[in-house]
Amino acid sequence: MPFIITDPCIETKDTACVDVCPVDCIHPRKDEPEFAATTMLYIHPEECIDCGACVPACPVSAIYESIDATPANQKDLVEANGIYRNGDADTMAKAEAIVKAHIAAHKDLMAIPATERQAAHAK
Repeated sequence: MPFIITDPCIETKDTACVDVCPVDCIHPRKDEPEFAATTMLYIHPEECIDCGACVPACPVSAIYESIDATPANQKDLVEANGIYRNGDADTMAKAEAIVKAHIAAHKDLMAIPATERQAAHAK
């Protein structure tokens, strides 16, 4: 599985990563109806070409280059990225349920502003 979007994206949904992606693998985009309803953005693992353009574009440092690089307390979001399929209500609901469980399990970290959350995970 390629790049993983993690919890600094939750409720941020800054689409700078979408704008630089050459293969349009990050969803939902602002122009997609699912954008308003989702908690965060997701990288489609089969569409991603591992170019890495999204990583420096993310203003909250929410994107990791691999499962191994993803912090342990964010590994549950690997599955959310892996199953989310834009336009498929079932997979979208499953991914969002994983994200909501992550939020509930990490209330202390989720209280930290997204721009500071990635650094807080390293502590």
